[in-house]
Amino acid sequence: MKCIYCGHLEDKVIDSRLSAEGNSVRRRRECLKCERRFTTYEYVEQIPLLVVKKDARRESYDRNKILSGIIKACEKRPVSIQKIEDMVTSIERVMMRKYEKEIPSAVIGELIMEKLAGVDDVAYVRFASVYRQFKDVNQFMSELKDILGKDVKKEGKAVPSKPKAKSRR
Repeated sequence: MKCIYCGHLEDKVIDSRLSAEGNSVRRRRECLKCERRFTTYEYVEQIPLLVVKKDARRESYDRNKILSGIIKACEKRPVSIQKIEDMVTSIERVMMRKYEKEIPSAVIGELIMEKLAGVDDVAYVRFASVYRQFKDVNQFMSELKDILGKDVKKEGKAVPSKPKAKSRR
């Protein structure tokens, strides 16, 4: 490692530590010529992930786009920023595990909706209405019925039927 003070190419490592996040190594070094100390960080080199848009354009993956979309969907909802950050991190892990260089934007959208559905139904519907670009109320109602059907199955309750009107004879 080249000394930042004198440019000498030889040094010794005094201390090595894993960063708090666990994604880098911090090394404290001392130059063997001028004896001054400096710190270096080592990171795992990541290949940039490209997002393939619907029109086949490719653009660099941007975590902030996912984060801002989820924040908008969760606006005025009881979802903490920590929960939102955890969702984005979880989505990124799935993306990195399944895709090496390119990922379709549709896959990202579906991953986001999957996470939101498990956290907040209103946020899910908000995101889905923008993402799926509902053309009319019928599409929107269909999505709501799907959510309500899943909620009923989760609770293990039967859907109550409407009481029949009594005949007056």
